[in-house]
Amino acid sequence: MSLSEGVDSGAAFLLMTAVQAGIVLCSAWAVTLALRKRSAALRHEVWLAGILVCLLVPAASPLVPAWHSKALAFAVARLGATGASVQDRAVTASYVVNAVSGGRVVARWVEILFGVWGLGTILLLIRLAAGFARMARGGPQARRLDDVGWTQEVGRISESLGIARPVQLFQSADRRAMPLTWGLWQPKILIPASAIDWPSDRRRVVLLHELSHIARRDCASQIISEFLRAIHWFNPLAWLAVARLRQESECACDDSVLNSGVQAPRYAHHLLVLAHNLRQSREGRLPALAMARPAHLERRFASMLNPKIDRRASSTRLKLLTSLAALCLLLPVAALRLAAQNQSGKFTGTIYDPSGAAIPNATIIMIDHAADTRDMTTSDAAGKFQFTGLPPGEYEFEAVKTGFKVYAVPTVTLDPGRDSTLDANLDVGSLDESIAVTGRGPASGTAATGSVVNEKPKRIRVGGDVEQAHIFTQVLPAYPESAKTAGVEGTVVLHAVIAKDGSLLSLRVMNGQIDPALARSAVEAVSHWRYRPTLLNGDPIEVDTTIQVTFSLTKG
Repeated sequence: MSLSEGVDSGAAFLLMTAVQAGIVLCSAWAVTLALRKRSAALRHEVWLAGILVCLLVPAASPLVPAWHSKALAFAVARLGATGASVQDRAVTASYVVNAVSGGRVVARWVEILFGVWGLGTILLLIRLAAGFARMARGGPQARRLDDVGWTQEVGRISESLGIARPVQLFQSADRRAMPLTWGLWQPKILIPASAIDWPSDRRRVVLLHELSHIARRDCASQIISEFLRAIHWFNPLAWLAVARLRQESECACDDSVLNSGVQAPRYAHHLLVLAHNLRQSREGRLPALAMARPAHLERRFASMLNPKIDRRASSTRLKLLTSLAALCLLLPVAALRLAAQNQSGKFTGTIYDPSGAAIPNATIIMIDHAADTRDMTTSDAAGKFQFTGLPPGEYEFEAVKTGFKVYAVPTVTLDPGRDSTLDANLDVGSLDESIAVTGRGPASGTAATGSVVNEKPKRIRVGGDVEQAHIFTQVLPAYPESAKTAGVEGTVVLHAVIAKDGSLLSLRVMNGQIDPALARSAVEAVSHWRYRPTLLNGDPIEVDTTIQVTFSLTKG
């Protein structure tokens, strides 16, 4: 695949995934707004389901039937996709030439935009990987904390929350480090150096909050969302989804703390103190869940101080319903396609003449009878042709070049995503000759006299490397007297082979029902014809010819 074809396909894929993600994330946003009076845990499940659907759509698209979008296909055309890719094949039956519909300037801008998207994705993934590596060492300047009071508190809370995995506790050397949680298989909690001086109730609410993240597996959810943001960094909805997922996870953990018996005003006081004292922490840039980010506190305070808020955790039944709803959204969104996305691979080949030389400027036609469409292209100077973006299916293949017989293949099957090749060897076309012989019929009892009228031979227009044969010695047929007397008329159709020396071989009458006298006169005259032979690439070759001799009478 050439760079331009790859860019066109990439632009179509990028646009399609952006639209699919937009549909899914807008749906998730609308659902969470409708659920604003329900629990934060439920809204978190909705956002997580939407993010997972966005990431699964590209993998699910090949598995579901396609639903094409004409509006989106037009948008790809404006971005510089090939004309054959974006044509509405179900409606129009016009010819579609395999050429770039946009100018080179447009294609260049598509390349730049596609490159910028790739660069942004790579940079965000590198940042995420660097954060993983940094946290894998236990956090920046952190050491394992083995204080008995802290470890016992971790054990009690873990048991109450149903956490079976061992949780490691780390203490940062930074006194202003924000408490945070990270780790998928080996969960870890980081606390600042100043945490040793905390009162017991603050220690308890911090551990309750962080262990609630572990029980809910929020770290895995947040990492998944970071992958979505890296892929769709250009989409504001992706950034919104990541932020809302984090906010809802914090509110859900706040609800877990309050459900354990902690009073809301006291818990809000502890959060405020932590946010004030630790607001300069740099750990917020790591792939971890920080407890008291100032940007989220206002909404969290309003939630935790509202006694009417639903604080229930998501039940297994609600999780199943959310998963089912996500699946119902995944299938139609995955079925959404641009016309360019339901393409076969490249269809290529080479056109040759009987000598094995390539034929340039031959017209190649792909006919889809089911869709009533035709796609055309021409062979280049090396005889090669190429179609890109044809929908999969069965086509009739035709190769046409002046001076050659039409080369046709009734059925060519193109499979999705697979390249196909077909080479064609064109035979030199036959020569048609037509002459008319007229005679004056008998009038007033007198014998008829005849004359022969020679019609200029009808020749096929030639091009390329074919120089068609033409007559230089022509003997005109005589109208048989017996036929004139009997008033017999008709056309004798003869077939012959023009030999390399210009003589006629295998001369025979094609219409056996013609009057024998007319046939004999035509054969006797035509057998003496001589041609300058047909030249293919400068060399004489044999070629078929059809000669029509018409005998007609005029009344005298």
